[in-house]
Amino acid sequence: MNRQQLISQIVEDVLKEKDASHTCCKDGVCTDGMCVIHNKEGVKNIVSNGATRVSAGVGVDAAGGVEPDLARMIDHTLLKPEASVEQVEKLCAEAKKFHFASVCINPSYVPLCAKILKDTDVKVCTVIGFPLGATTSETKAFETERAIRDGATEVDMVINVGRLKSGDYDYVESDIFAVVSTAKRYHALSKVILETGLLTDEEKIKACMLAKRAGADFVKTSTGFSKGGATAGDIALMRLVVGSAMGVKASGGVRSREDALKLVASGADRIGASASVAIASGATTAGGGY
Repeated sequence: MNRQQLISQIVEDVLKEKDASHTCCKDGVCTDGMCVIHNKEGVKNIVSNGATRVSAGVGVDAAGGVEPDLARMIDHTLLKPEASVEQVEKLCAEAKKFHFASVCINPSYVPLCAKILKDTDVKVCTVIGFPLGATTSETKAFETERAIRDGATEVDMVINVGRLKSGDYDYVESDIFAVVSTAKRYHALSKVILETGLLTDEEKIKACMLAKRAGADFVKTSTGFSKGGATAGDIALMRLVVGSAMGVKASGGVRSREDALKLVASGADRIGASASVAIASGATTAGGGY
């Protein structure tokens, strides 16, 4: 059996398992109220017994206290092209104040964040080939090494979506491996952004398989700069494919603590949203994006 036949067989098997595993819903509506996606107590139980981190973006301060356990699950994110030095400094200050797990910023701000966050418990994460994923593998590998040398300890890379949709799986796997292998040399964490809003279920499965074969630590839904965002269905599908050996990160369109917990219940270890403090404190905030 060649690679294409093997991938096709696995895709078929995963889709069958996916269809069989969601029996509580009819036309997108929960019929029994017993699954963890639709049961708030079930969600809270999952968070307290296994979820490791949630990621979110810079946000406004909210009324009430921030939950320490939830705060430690958040990657505090600011990737807008117009982000200023002052805004990035504020991001770092909030991350230190609330003990968020990391800040996630564009590569040019890595040295600044690494300096501000030195000797704290907040990590520095950056993005590679962002947001299109269409740069060469060599460029992505160089960008990864430079970012890590500048102080990043986690990198989120974007796959080459066009090559995936063209069926060029050797290229996609090699592209991911170029970043993953570079990150591993420096003991940095690697996450692979699939841009699920542009993919069919079959393509999402294939992308997860390729990321797993390449040795990545996480698969991630989206950049927040294309169409669509994280959905419970996509997270459940990705978790089904990668199993427990890899992390799953959701990003895009998460506006509240309830949204975040539903995605965690579906299998996400981390979640991207638009307001970290609001999510950690249980408030609802307008806006979306990364």
